[in-house]
Amino acid sequence: MNNVIYLGGGCFWCIQSVYKKIKGVKSTLPGYMGGKTDSPTYEEVCEGYTNHVEVVKVEYDKSIKLNQILSIFFSMHDPTSINRQGADVGTQYRSAIFCNLDERPEVINFIKKLENERIYNDKIVTEVNDIKNFFKAEEYHHDYFNKNPENAYCQAVINPKIQKLKLNYQNLITE
Repeated sequence: MNNVIYLGGGCFWCIQSVYKKIKGVKSTLPGYMGGKTDSPTYEEVCEGYTNHVEVVKVEYDKSIKLNQILSIFFSMHDPTSINRQGADVGTQYRSAIFCNLDERPEVINFIKKLENERIYNDKIVTEVNDIKNFFKAEEYHHDYFNKNPENAYCQAVINPKIQKLKLNYQNLITE
């Protein structure tokens, strides 16, 4: 049986692009979670009124450990930035993890360990939440980087994350 975690670290295009390259990750799916409305659209989420987070549903098998999933996540975004990642600003871009109740202690301990190691200059503000209703993003968001590699955003924002992944996590990459 596979495990599932939902990760929000800015634009879901970035997060999905990274995890699609990881051994043991069986599927990724962009969507919205943590908001107050049912079936939100991308436009509604971007307006900031729904309080949803852009997340990626990451389904992974036992060949990869939760701490490896988390290590990649925390190295690919700024977990100290409230409601923004780079030029992307709004509550939909906040750092958030949605996981099963039995995984929460491991996730919280991972964050405490990062804080104790003082890797970041500022306090980690990543939310750790129970899994809530997940709303799949519109089809054009799925696998966006691979479908639009020449897009300016993909080149400026996503490609550097992929290069960082290749440099720091060679043993976990499928390519």
